[in-house]
Amino acid sequence: MGVRTDDENRAGHDVRLHTSHAMAGDAGCIAEARHLATDFLRQAGAVHDVPVSSRAVDLTQLVVSELVTNALKYAPGPVLMDLRISDGTVEVTVWDSDPTVPAAREADPGRIGQHGLEIVMRITEHLSVQRESVGKRVTARLLL
Repeated sequence: MGVRTDDENRAGHDVRLHTSHAMAGDAGCIAEARHLATDFLRQAGAVHDVPVSSRAVDLTQLVVSELVTNALKYAPGPVLMDLRISDGTVEVTVWDSDPTVPAAREADPGRIGQHGLEIVMRITEHLSVQRESVGKRVTARLLL
């Protein structure tokens, strides 16, 4: 996995890191995405001295799992994942081929499943959805 340092943004004290991955869109890509995110965060800490809490690693794994699971569930084809570290946050972006913007459901403790978007909204600092000419990008930002 290649972690790139954004050289033009190195002014100041903030290290900015970035990596992108294309996944086939099969069932195994959920675990693959979690491992890629974990490796990215660990490398940020070990190689670039970016402080990354264990809580941030755990929450990032959860967000990645939920976003990639939703991409697989609702959109055929490949999934793209982009990870960025900047300004004390990690930003997770997942692209899929379905342009439909997801909508959070009303809270229902009796509902089994389909709580992923609610969970992501609660644990992130920011969540946005951007329609693309093909598909959409869902971006979540968490504190490190």
